[in-house]
Amino acid sequence: MSTRWLGLTGPTASGKTAAALAIAQRWPVEIISVDSALVYRGMDIGTAKPSAAELAAVPHHLIDIRDPLDAYSAAEFVRDATRLRDDITARGRVPLLVGGTMLYLKALLDGIDDMPPAQPDVRAAIEAEAQAQGWPALHAQLAQVDPATAARLAPNDSQRISRALEVFRVSGQPISALQQGARKGAWPLPAGALLSLEPTDRAWLHARIAQRFDAMLAAGFLDEVKVLRARGDLHPDLPSMRCVGYRQAWEALDAGAPAALQQLREQGIAATRQLAKRQITWLRSMPQRTPIACEAPDALAQVLQHAARHLDAHG
Repeated sequence: MSTRWLGLTGPTASGKTAAALAIAQRWPVEIISVDSALVYRGMDIGTAKPSAAELAAVPHHLIDIRDPLDAYSAAEFVRDATRLRDDITARGRVPLLVGGTMLYLKALLDGIDDMPPAQPDVRAAIEAEAQAQGWPALHAQLAQVDPATAARLAPNDSQRISRALEVFRVSGQPISALQQGARKGAWPLPAGALLSLEPTDRAWLHARIAQRFDAMLAAGFLDEVKVLRARGDLHPDLPSMRCVGYRQAWEALDAGAPAALQQLREQGIAATRQLAKRQITWLRSMPQRTPIACEAPDALAQVLQHAARHLDAHG
């Protein structure tokens, strides 16, 4: 059984979806989303989720698999993506990884630490302690049992403090020690190729980001966030609501003033630019990728040429 696979990554607004659909027209692929925001149901406009027509054109996986109240970890992603890779390959098709969540991509390429699975009851107890004492107090608690991890976390980094305390309470070992152990689950690169759409002209990407955010606002992004807020069980500290755009929209709705809503566009675009900058920094640390200038007139042709070189050679 062939284990070939193809990856398509790049910063936000670099053209990954269009390139993926073009690949799907040429080869028998199924898309595995590598995006920590697309996993959430009811978050469609602000995540630039593929349209119904795009989703119908080629099988997509790991989209709409979580409620916004629930977390989804890199370890869960590696587990799910590996299972899907095997299923897709067994069907005689090719897994096409598409997305820009670099933590997920790095976990897939490098393997994942052998961490204990999430324990909802332990996590709930930690959350309750945080409500009563504040996250800085739990950060101090973490410093007692895992000073190495505490030293690199901010006192209000609720998500990472919670996970580090959870790992310690479940396993009795600091998360920093487990992260230094053997890694598992890495996908073999000889069987795969990673194409990366990257700008050589940042102004081109910035213009695309602004255009896309304007399109989201015009499509009703603010109304989408209002619906999520109206549920009553979501709050801005959840991983889902910390997604770029959603956090800024939530804060603007909290403020309520017309000026805050007017500033939403500026703040959302600025936050998306910062995300793109972080994504590009991650990508430059991945020597195994094949970069393609996303603003080049022949960028799509280059993607298809590299895809053909890999998929036809391993066909």
